[in-house]
Amino acid sequence: MSKISKEMRRLIVSAAYHANHGHIPSALSMVEIFVALDKIKTDDDIILLSKGHGCLSLYSMLTIQGYIDEKELFAFGKKDNKLGGHPDRNKLDKIYASTGSLGHGLPIAVGSAMAKKIKKQKGRVFCVIGDGESNEGSIWESSLIASKNKLNNLVCIVDNNNSQVRSLPSDGLVEKFKSFGWETSEVDGHDIDSMLFNIQIKLESNKPVVIIANTVKGKGIKEIENDMFAWHHRSPSDDEFKRFIKEIG
Repeated sequence: MSKISKEMRRLIVSAAYHANHGHIPSALSMVEIFVALDKIKTDDDIILLSKGHGCLSLYSMLTIQGYIDEKELFAFGKKDNKLGGHPDRNKLDKIYASTGSLGHGLPIAVGSAMAKKIKKQKGRVFCVIGDGESNEGSIWESSLIASKNKLNNLVCIVDNNNSQVRSLPSDGLVEKFKSFGWETSEVDGHDIDSMLFNIQIKLESNKPVVIIANTVKGKGIKEIENDMFAWHHRSPSDDEFKRFIKEIG
């Protein structure tokens, strides 16, 4: 685990502990996705988190970058704090879109990528969605529009952490996106170099790109990995917090 990945996980767990709420497993599974995006993005790029309930991953990265201080992060979701339980673009200028209603982020990303094409602007649009979110019809409607308009400046990364395994599994995502006309790759979502390599290679296509990032919900804390449903939305006790921080290192 890289140094920045450890620091993000420390911040995620600490924020949930101090604020007494948060979706820890969903945030932990996206850590390496955000590390990879931070390495590849330029000033002209847009990064959009569609699965807004995993916002602690985005907030922790912004904290490391210096846009948020730890005191504010650890009070997220409290009254008068600009960091909500879901990202709010009206409260923090580093948030591109207010998200939380699943299925809304990719349509916004498609419109943003199309606008860049029309205006002949540089940069790409990166959108992170969840595997459960891919059950939303708006994901596939916007996928058709992206394909028809050859939005090769659009990259969708699916945090495929098996969150829907007990209800409506999102199987065959590679084949589904491919049938919708996308350039597809399937990678280990905790392997930063593999994600970077696949994104770079696929961007040479004239199609929109999707990276199916296979991840572990709660990655980095074995106790949560093995009981991710009980941990979907809860904060650690004092003893759990101490154990988790020790395990993260």
